[in-house]
Amino acid sequence: MDSVNKTFTIRHARSIKDMTVRAVRRQSQSETFNALEDVSLTVRQGETVALMGLNGSGKSTLLKLISGVLSPDAGSVRVRGRIAGLIDVGAGLHPDLTGRENLYLNAAILGMDQAEIRSKFDAIVEFSGVERFLDTQVKFYSSGMFMRLAFSIAAHTEPDIFLIDEVLAVGDPPFREKCLARIRELRDEGRTMVIVAHDIQMLIKLCDRGVMMRGGRKIFDGDVAEAGALWREDRQARRRSGKKPDVDVAPPAGPAGG
Repeated sequence: MDSVNKTFTIRHARSIKDMTVRAVRRQSQSETFNALEDVSLTVRQGETVALMGLNGSGKSTLLKLISGVLSPDAGSVRVRGRIAGLIDVGAGLHPDLTGRENLYLNAAILGMDQAEIRSKFDAIVEFSGVERFLDTQVKFYSSGMFMRLAFSIAAHTEPDIFLIDEVLAVGDPPFREKCLARIRELRDEGRTMVIVAHDIQMLIKLCDRGVMMRGGRKIFDGDVAEAGALWREDRQARRRSGKKPDVDVAPPAGPAGG
């Protein structure tokens, strides 16, 4: 990734009435937001990189550019190898399809062929723990069940590059530990990983390197513990300013099935 910029347009008017009122008051209908500014980043093969920063710092946008979900407005992004991304809970799962149908569809999207899917089908289902609901439409799944199935599919694709964005904040503690064990396996196998999470202690234990983002810019790239210290400084500064701070621990488990 070299000198990447990404800008979004924020529209203030959602209806004709809003547009008219804002026009009468001579207020702008929209404004631009620089999500990423001149970001350069190289992740070497086999590295496990923690991507840190408070909410709005540009972490998720950066992952989406790496995954190909978004394209940069300026600069370039080059990726080599198969990517498996969990950038949103249930990403890639169609609500009107069953868990079984989504398994085949999402695995194919992630690059698995039919023979590979069939050979890993039982392992994916067992890991996800949603056997009883496999033939139920996923729109009836809890957020935890979504994450279980999506993570299990992605984690069994044997990716060269694994992108993870906050999905470990959803689900019960035993399943989070199961996911972490699988991530460690992938790391030890030499997979390249970029991980976003608010559990800083977990990132320090899991990752080789930390990248700290602030206001769409990369402000630090190096020792993961130093990156974690910078994150905590930013959190304290946000707290002193009266804004709601980010959390650095996973929230408690949600409703049944979570």
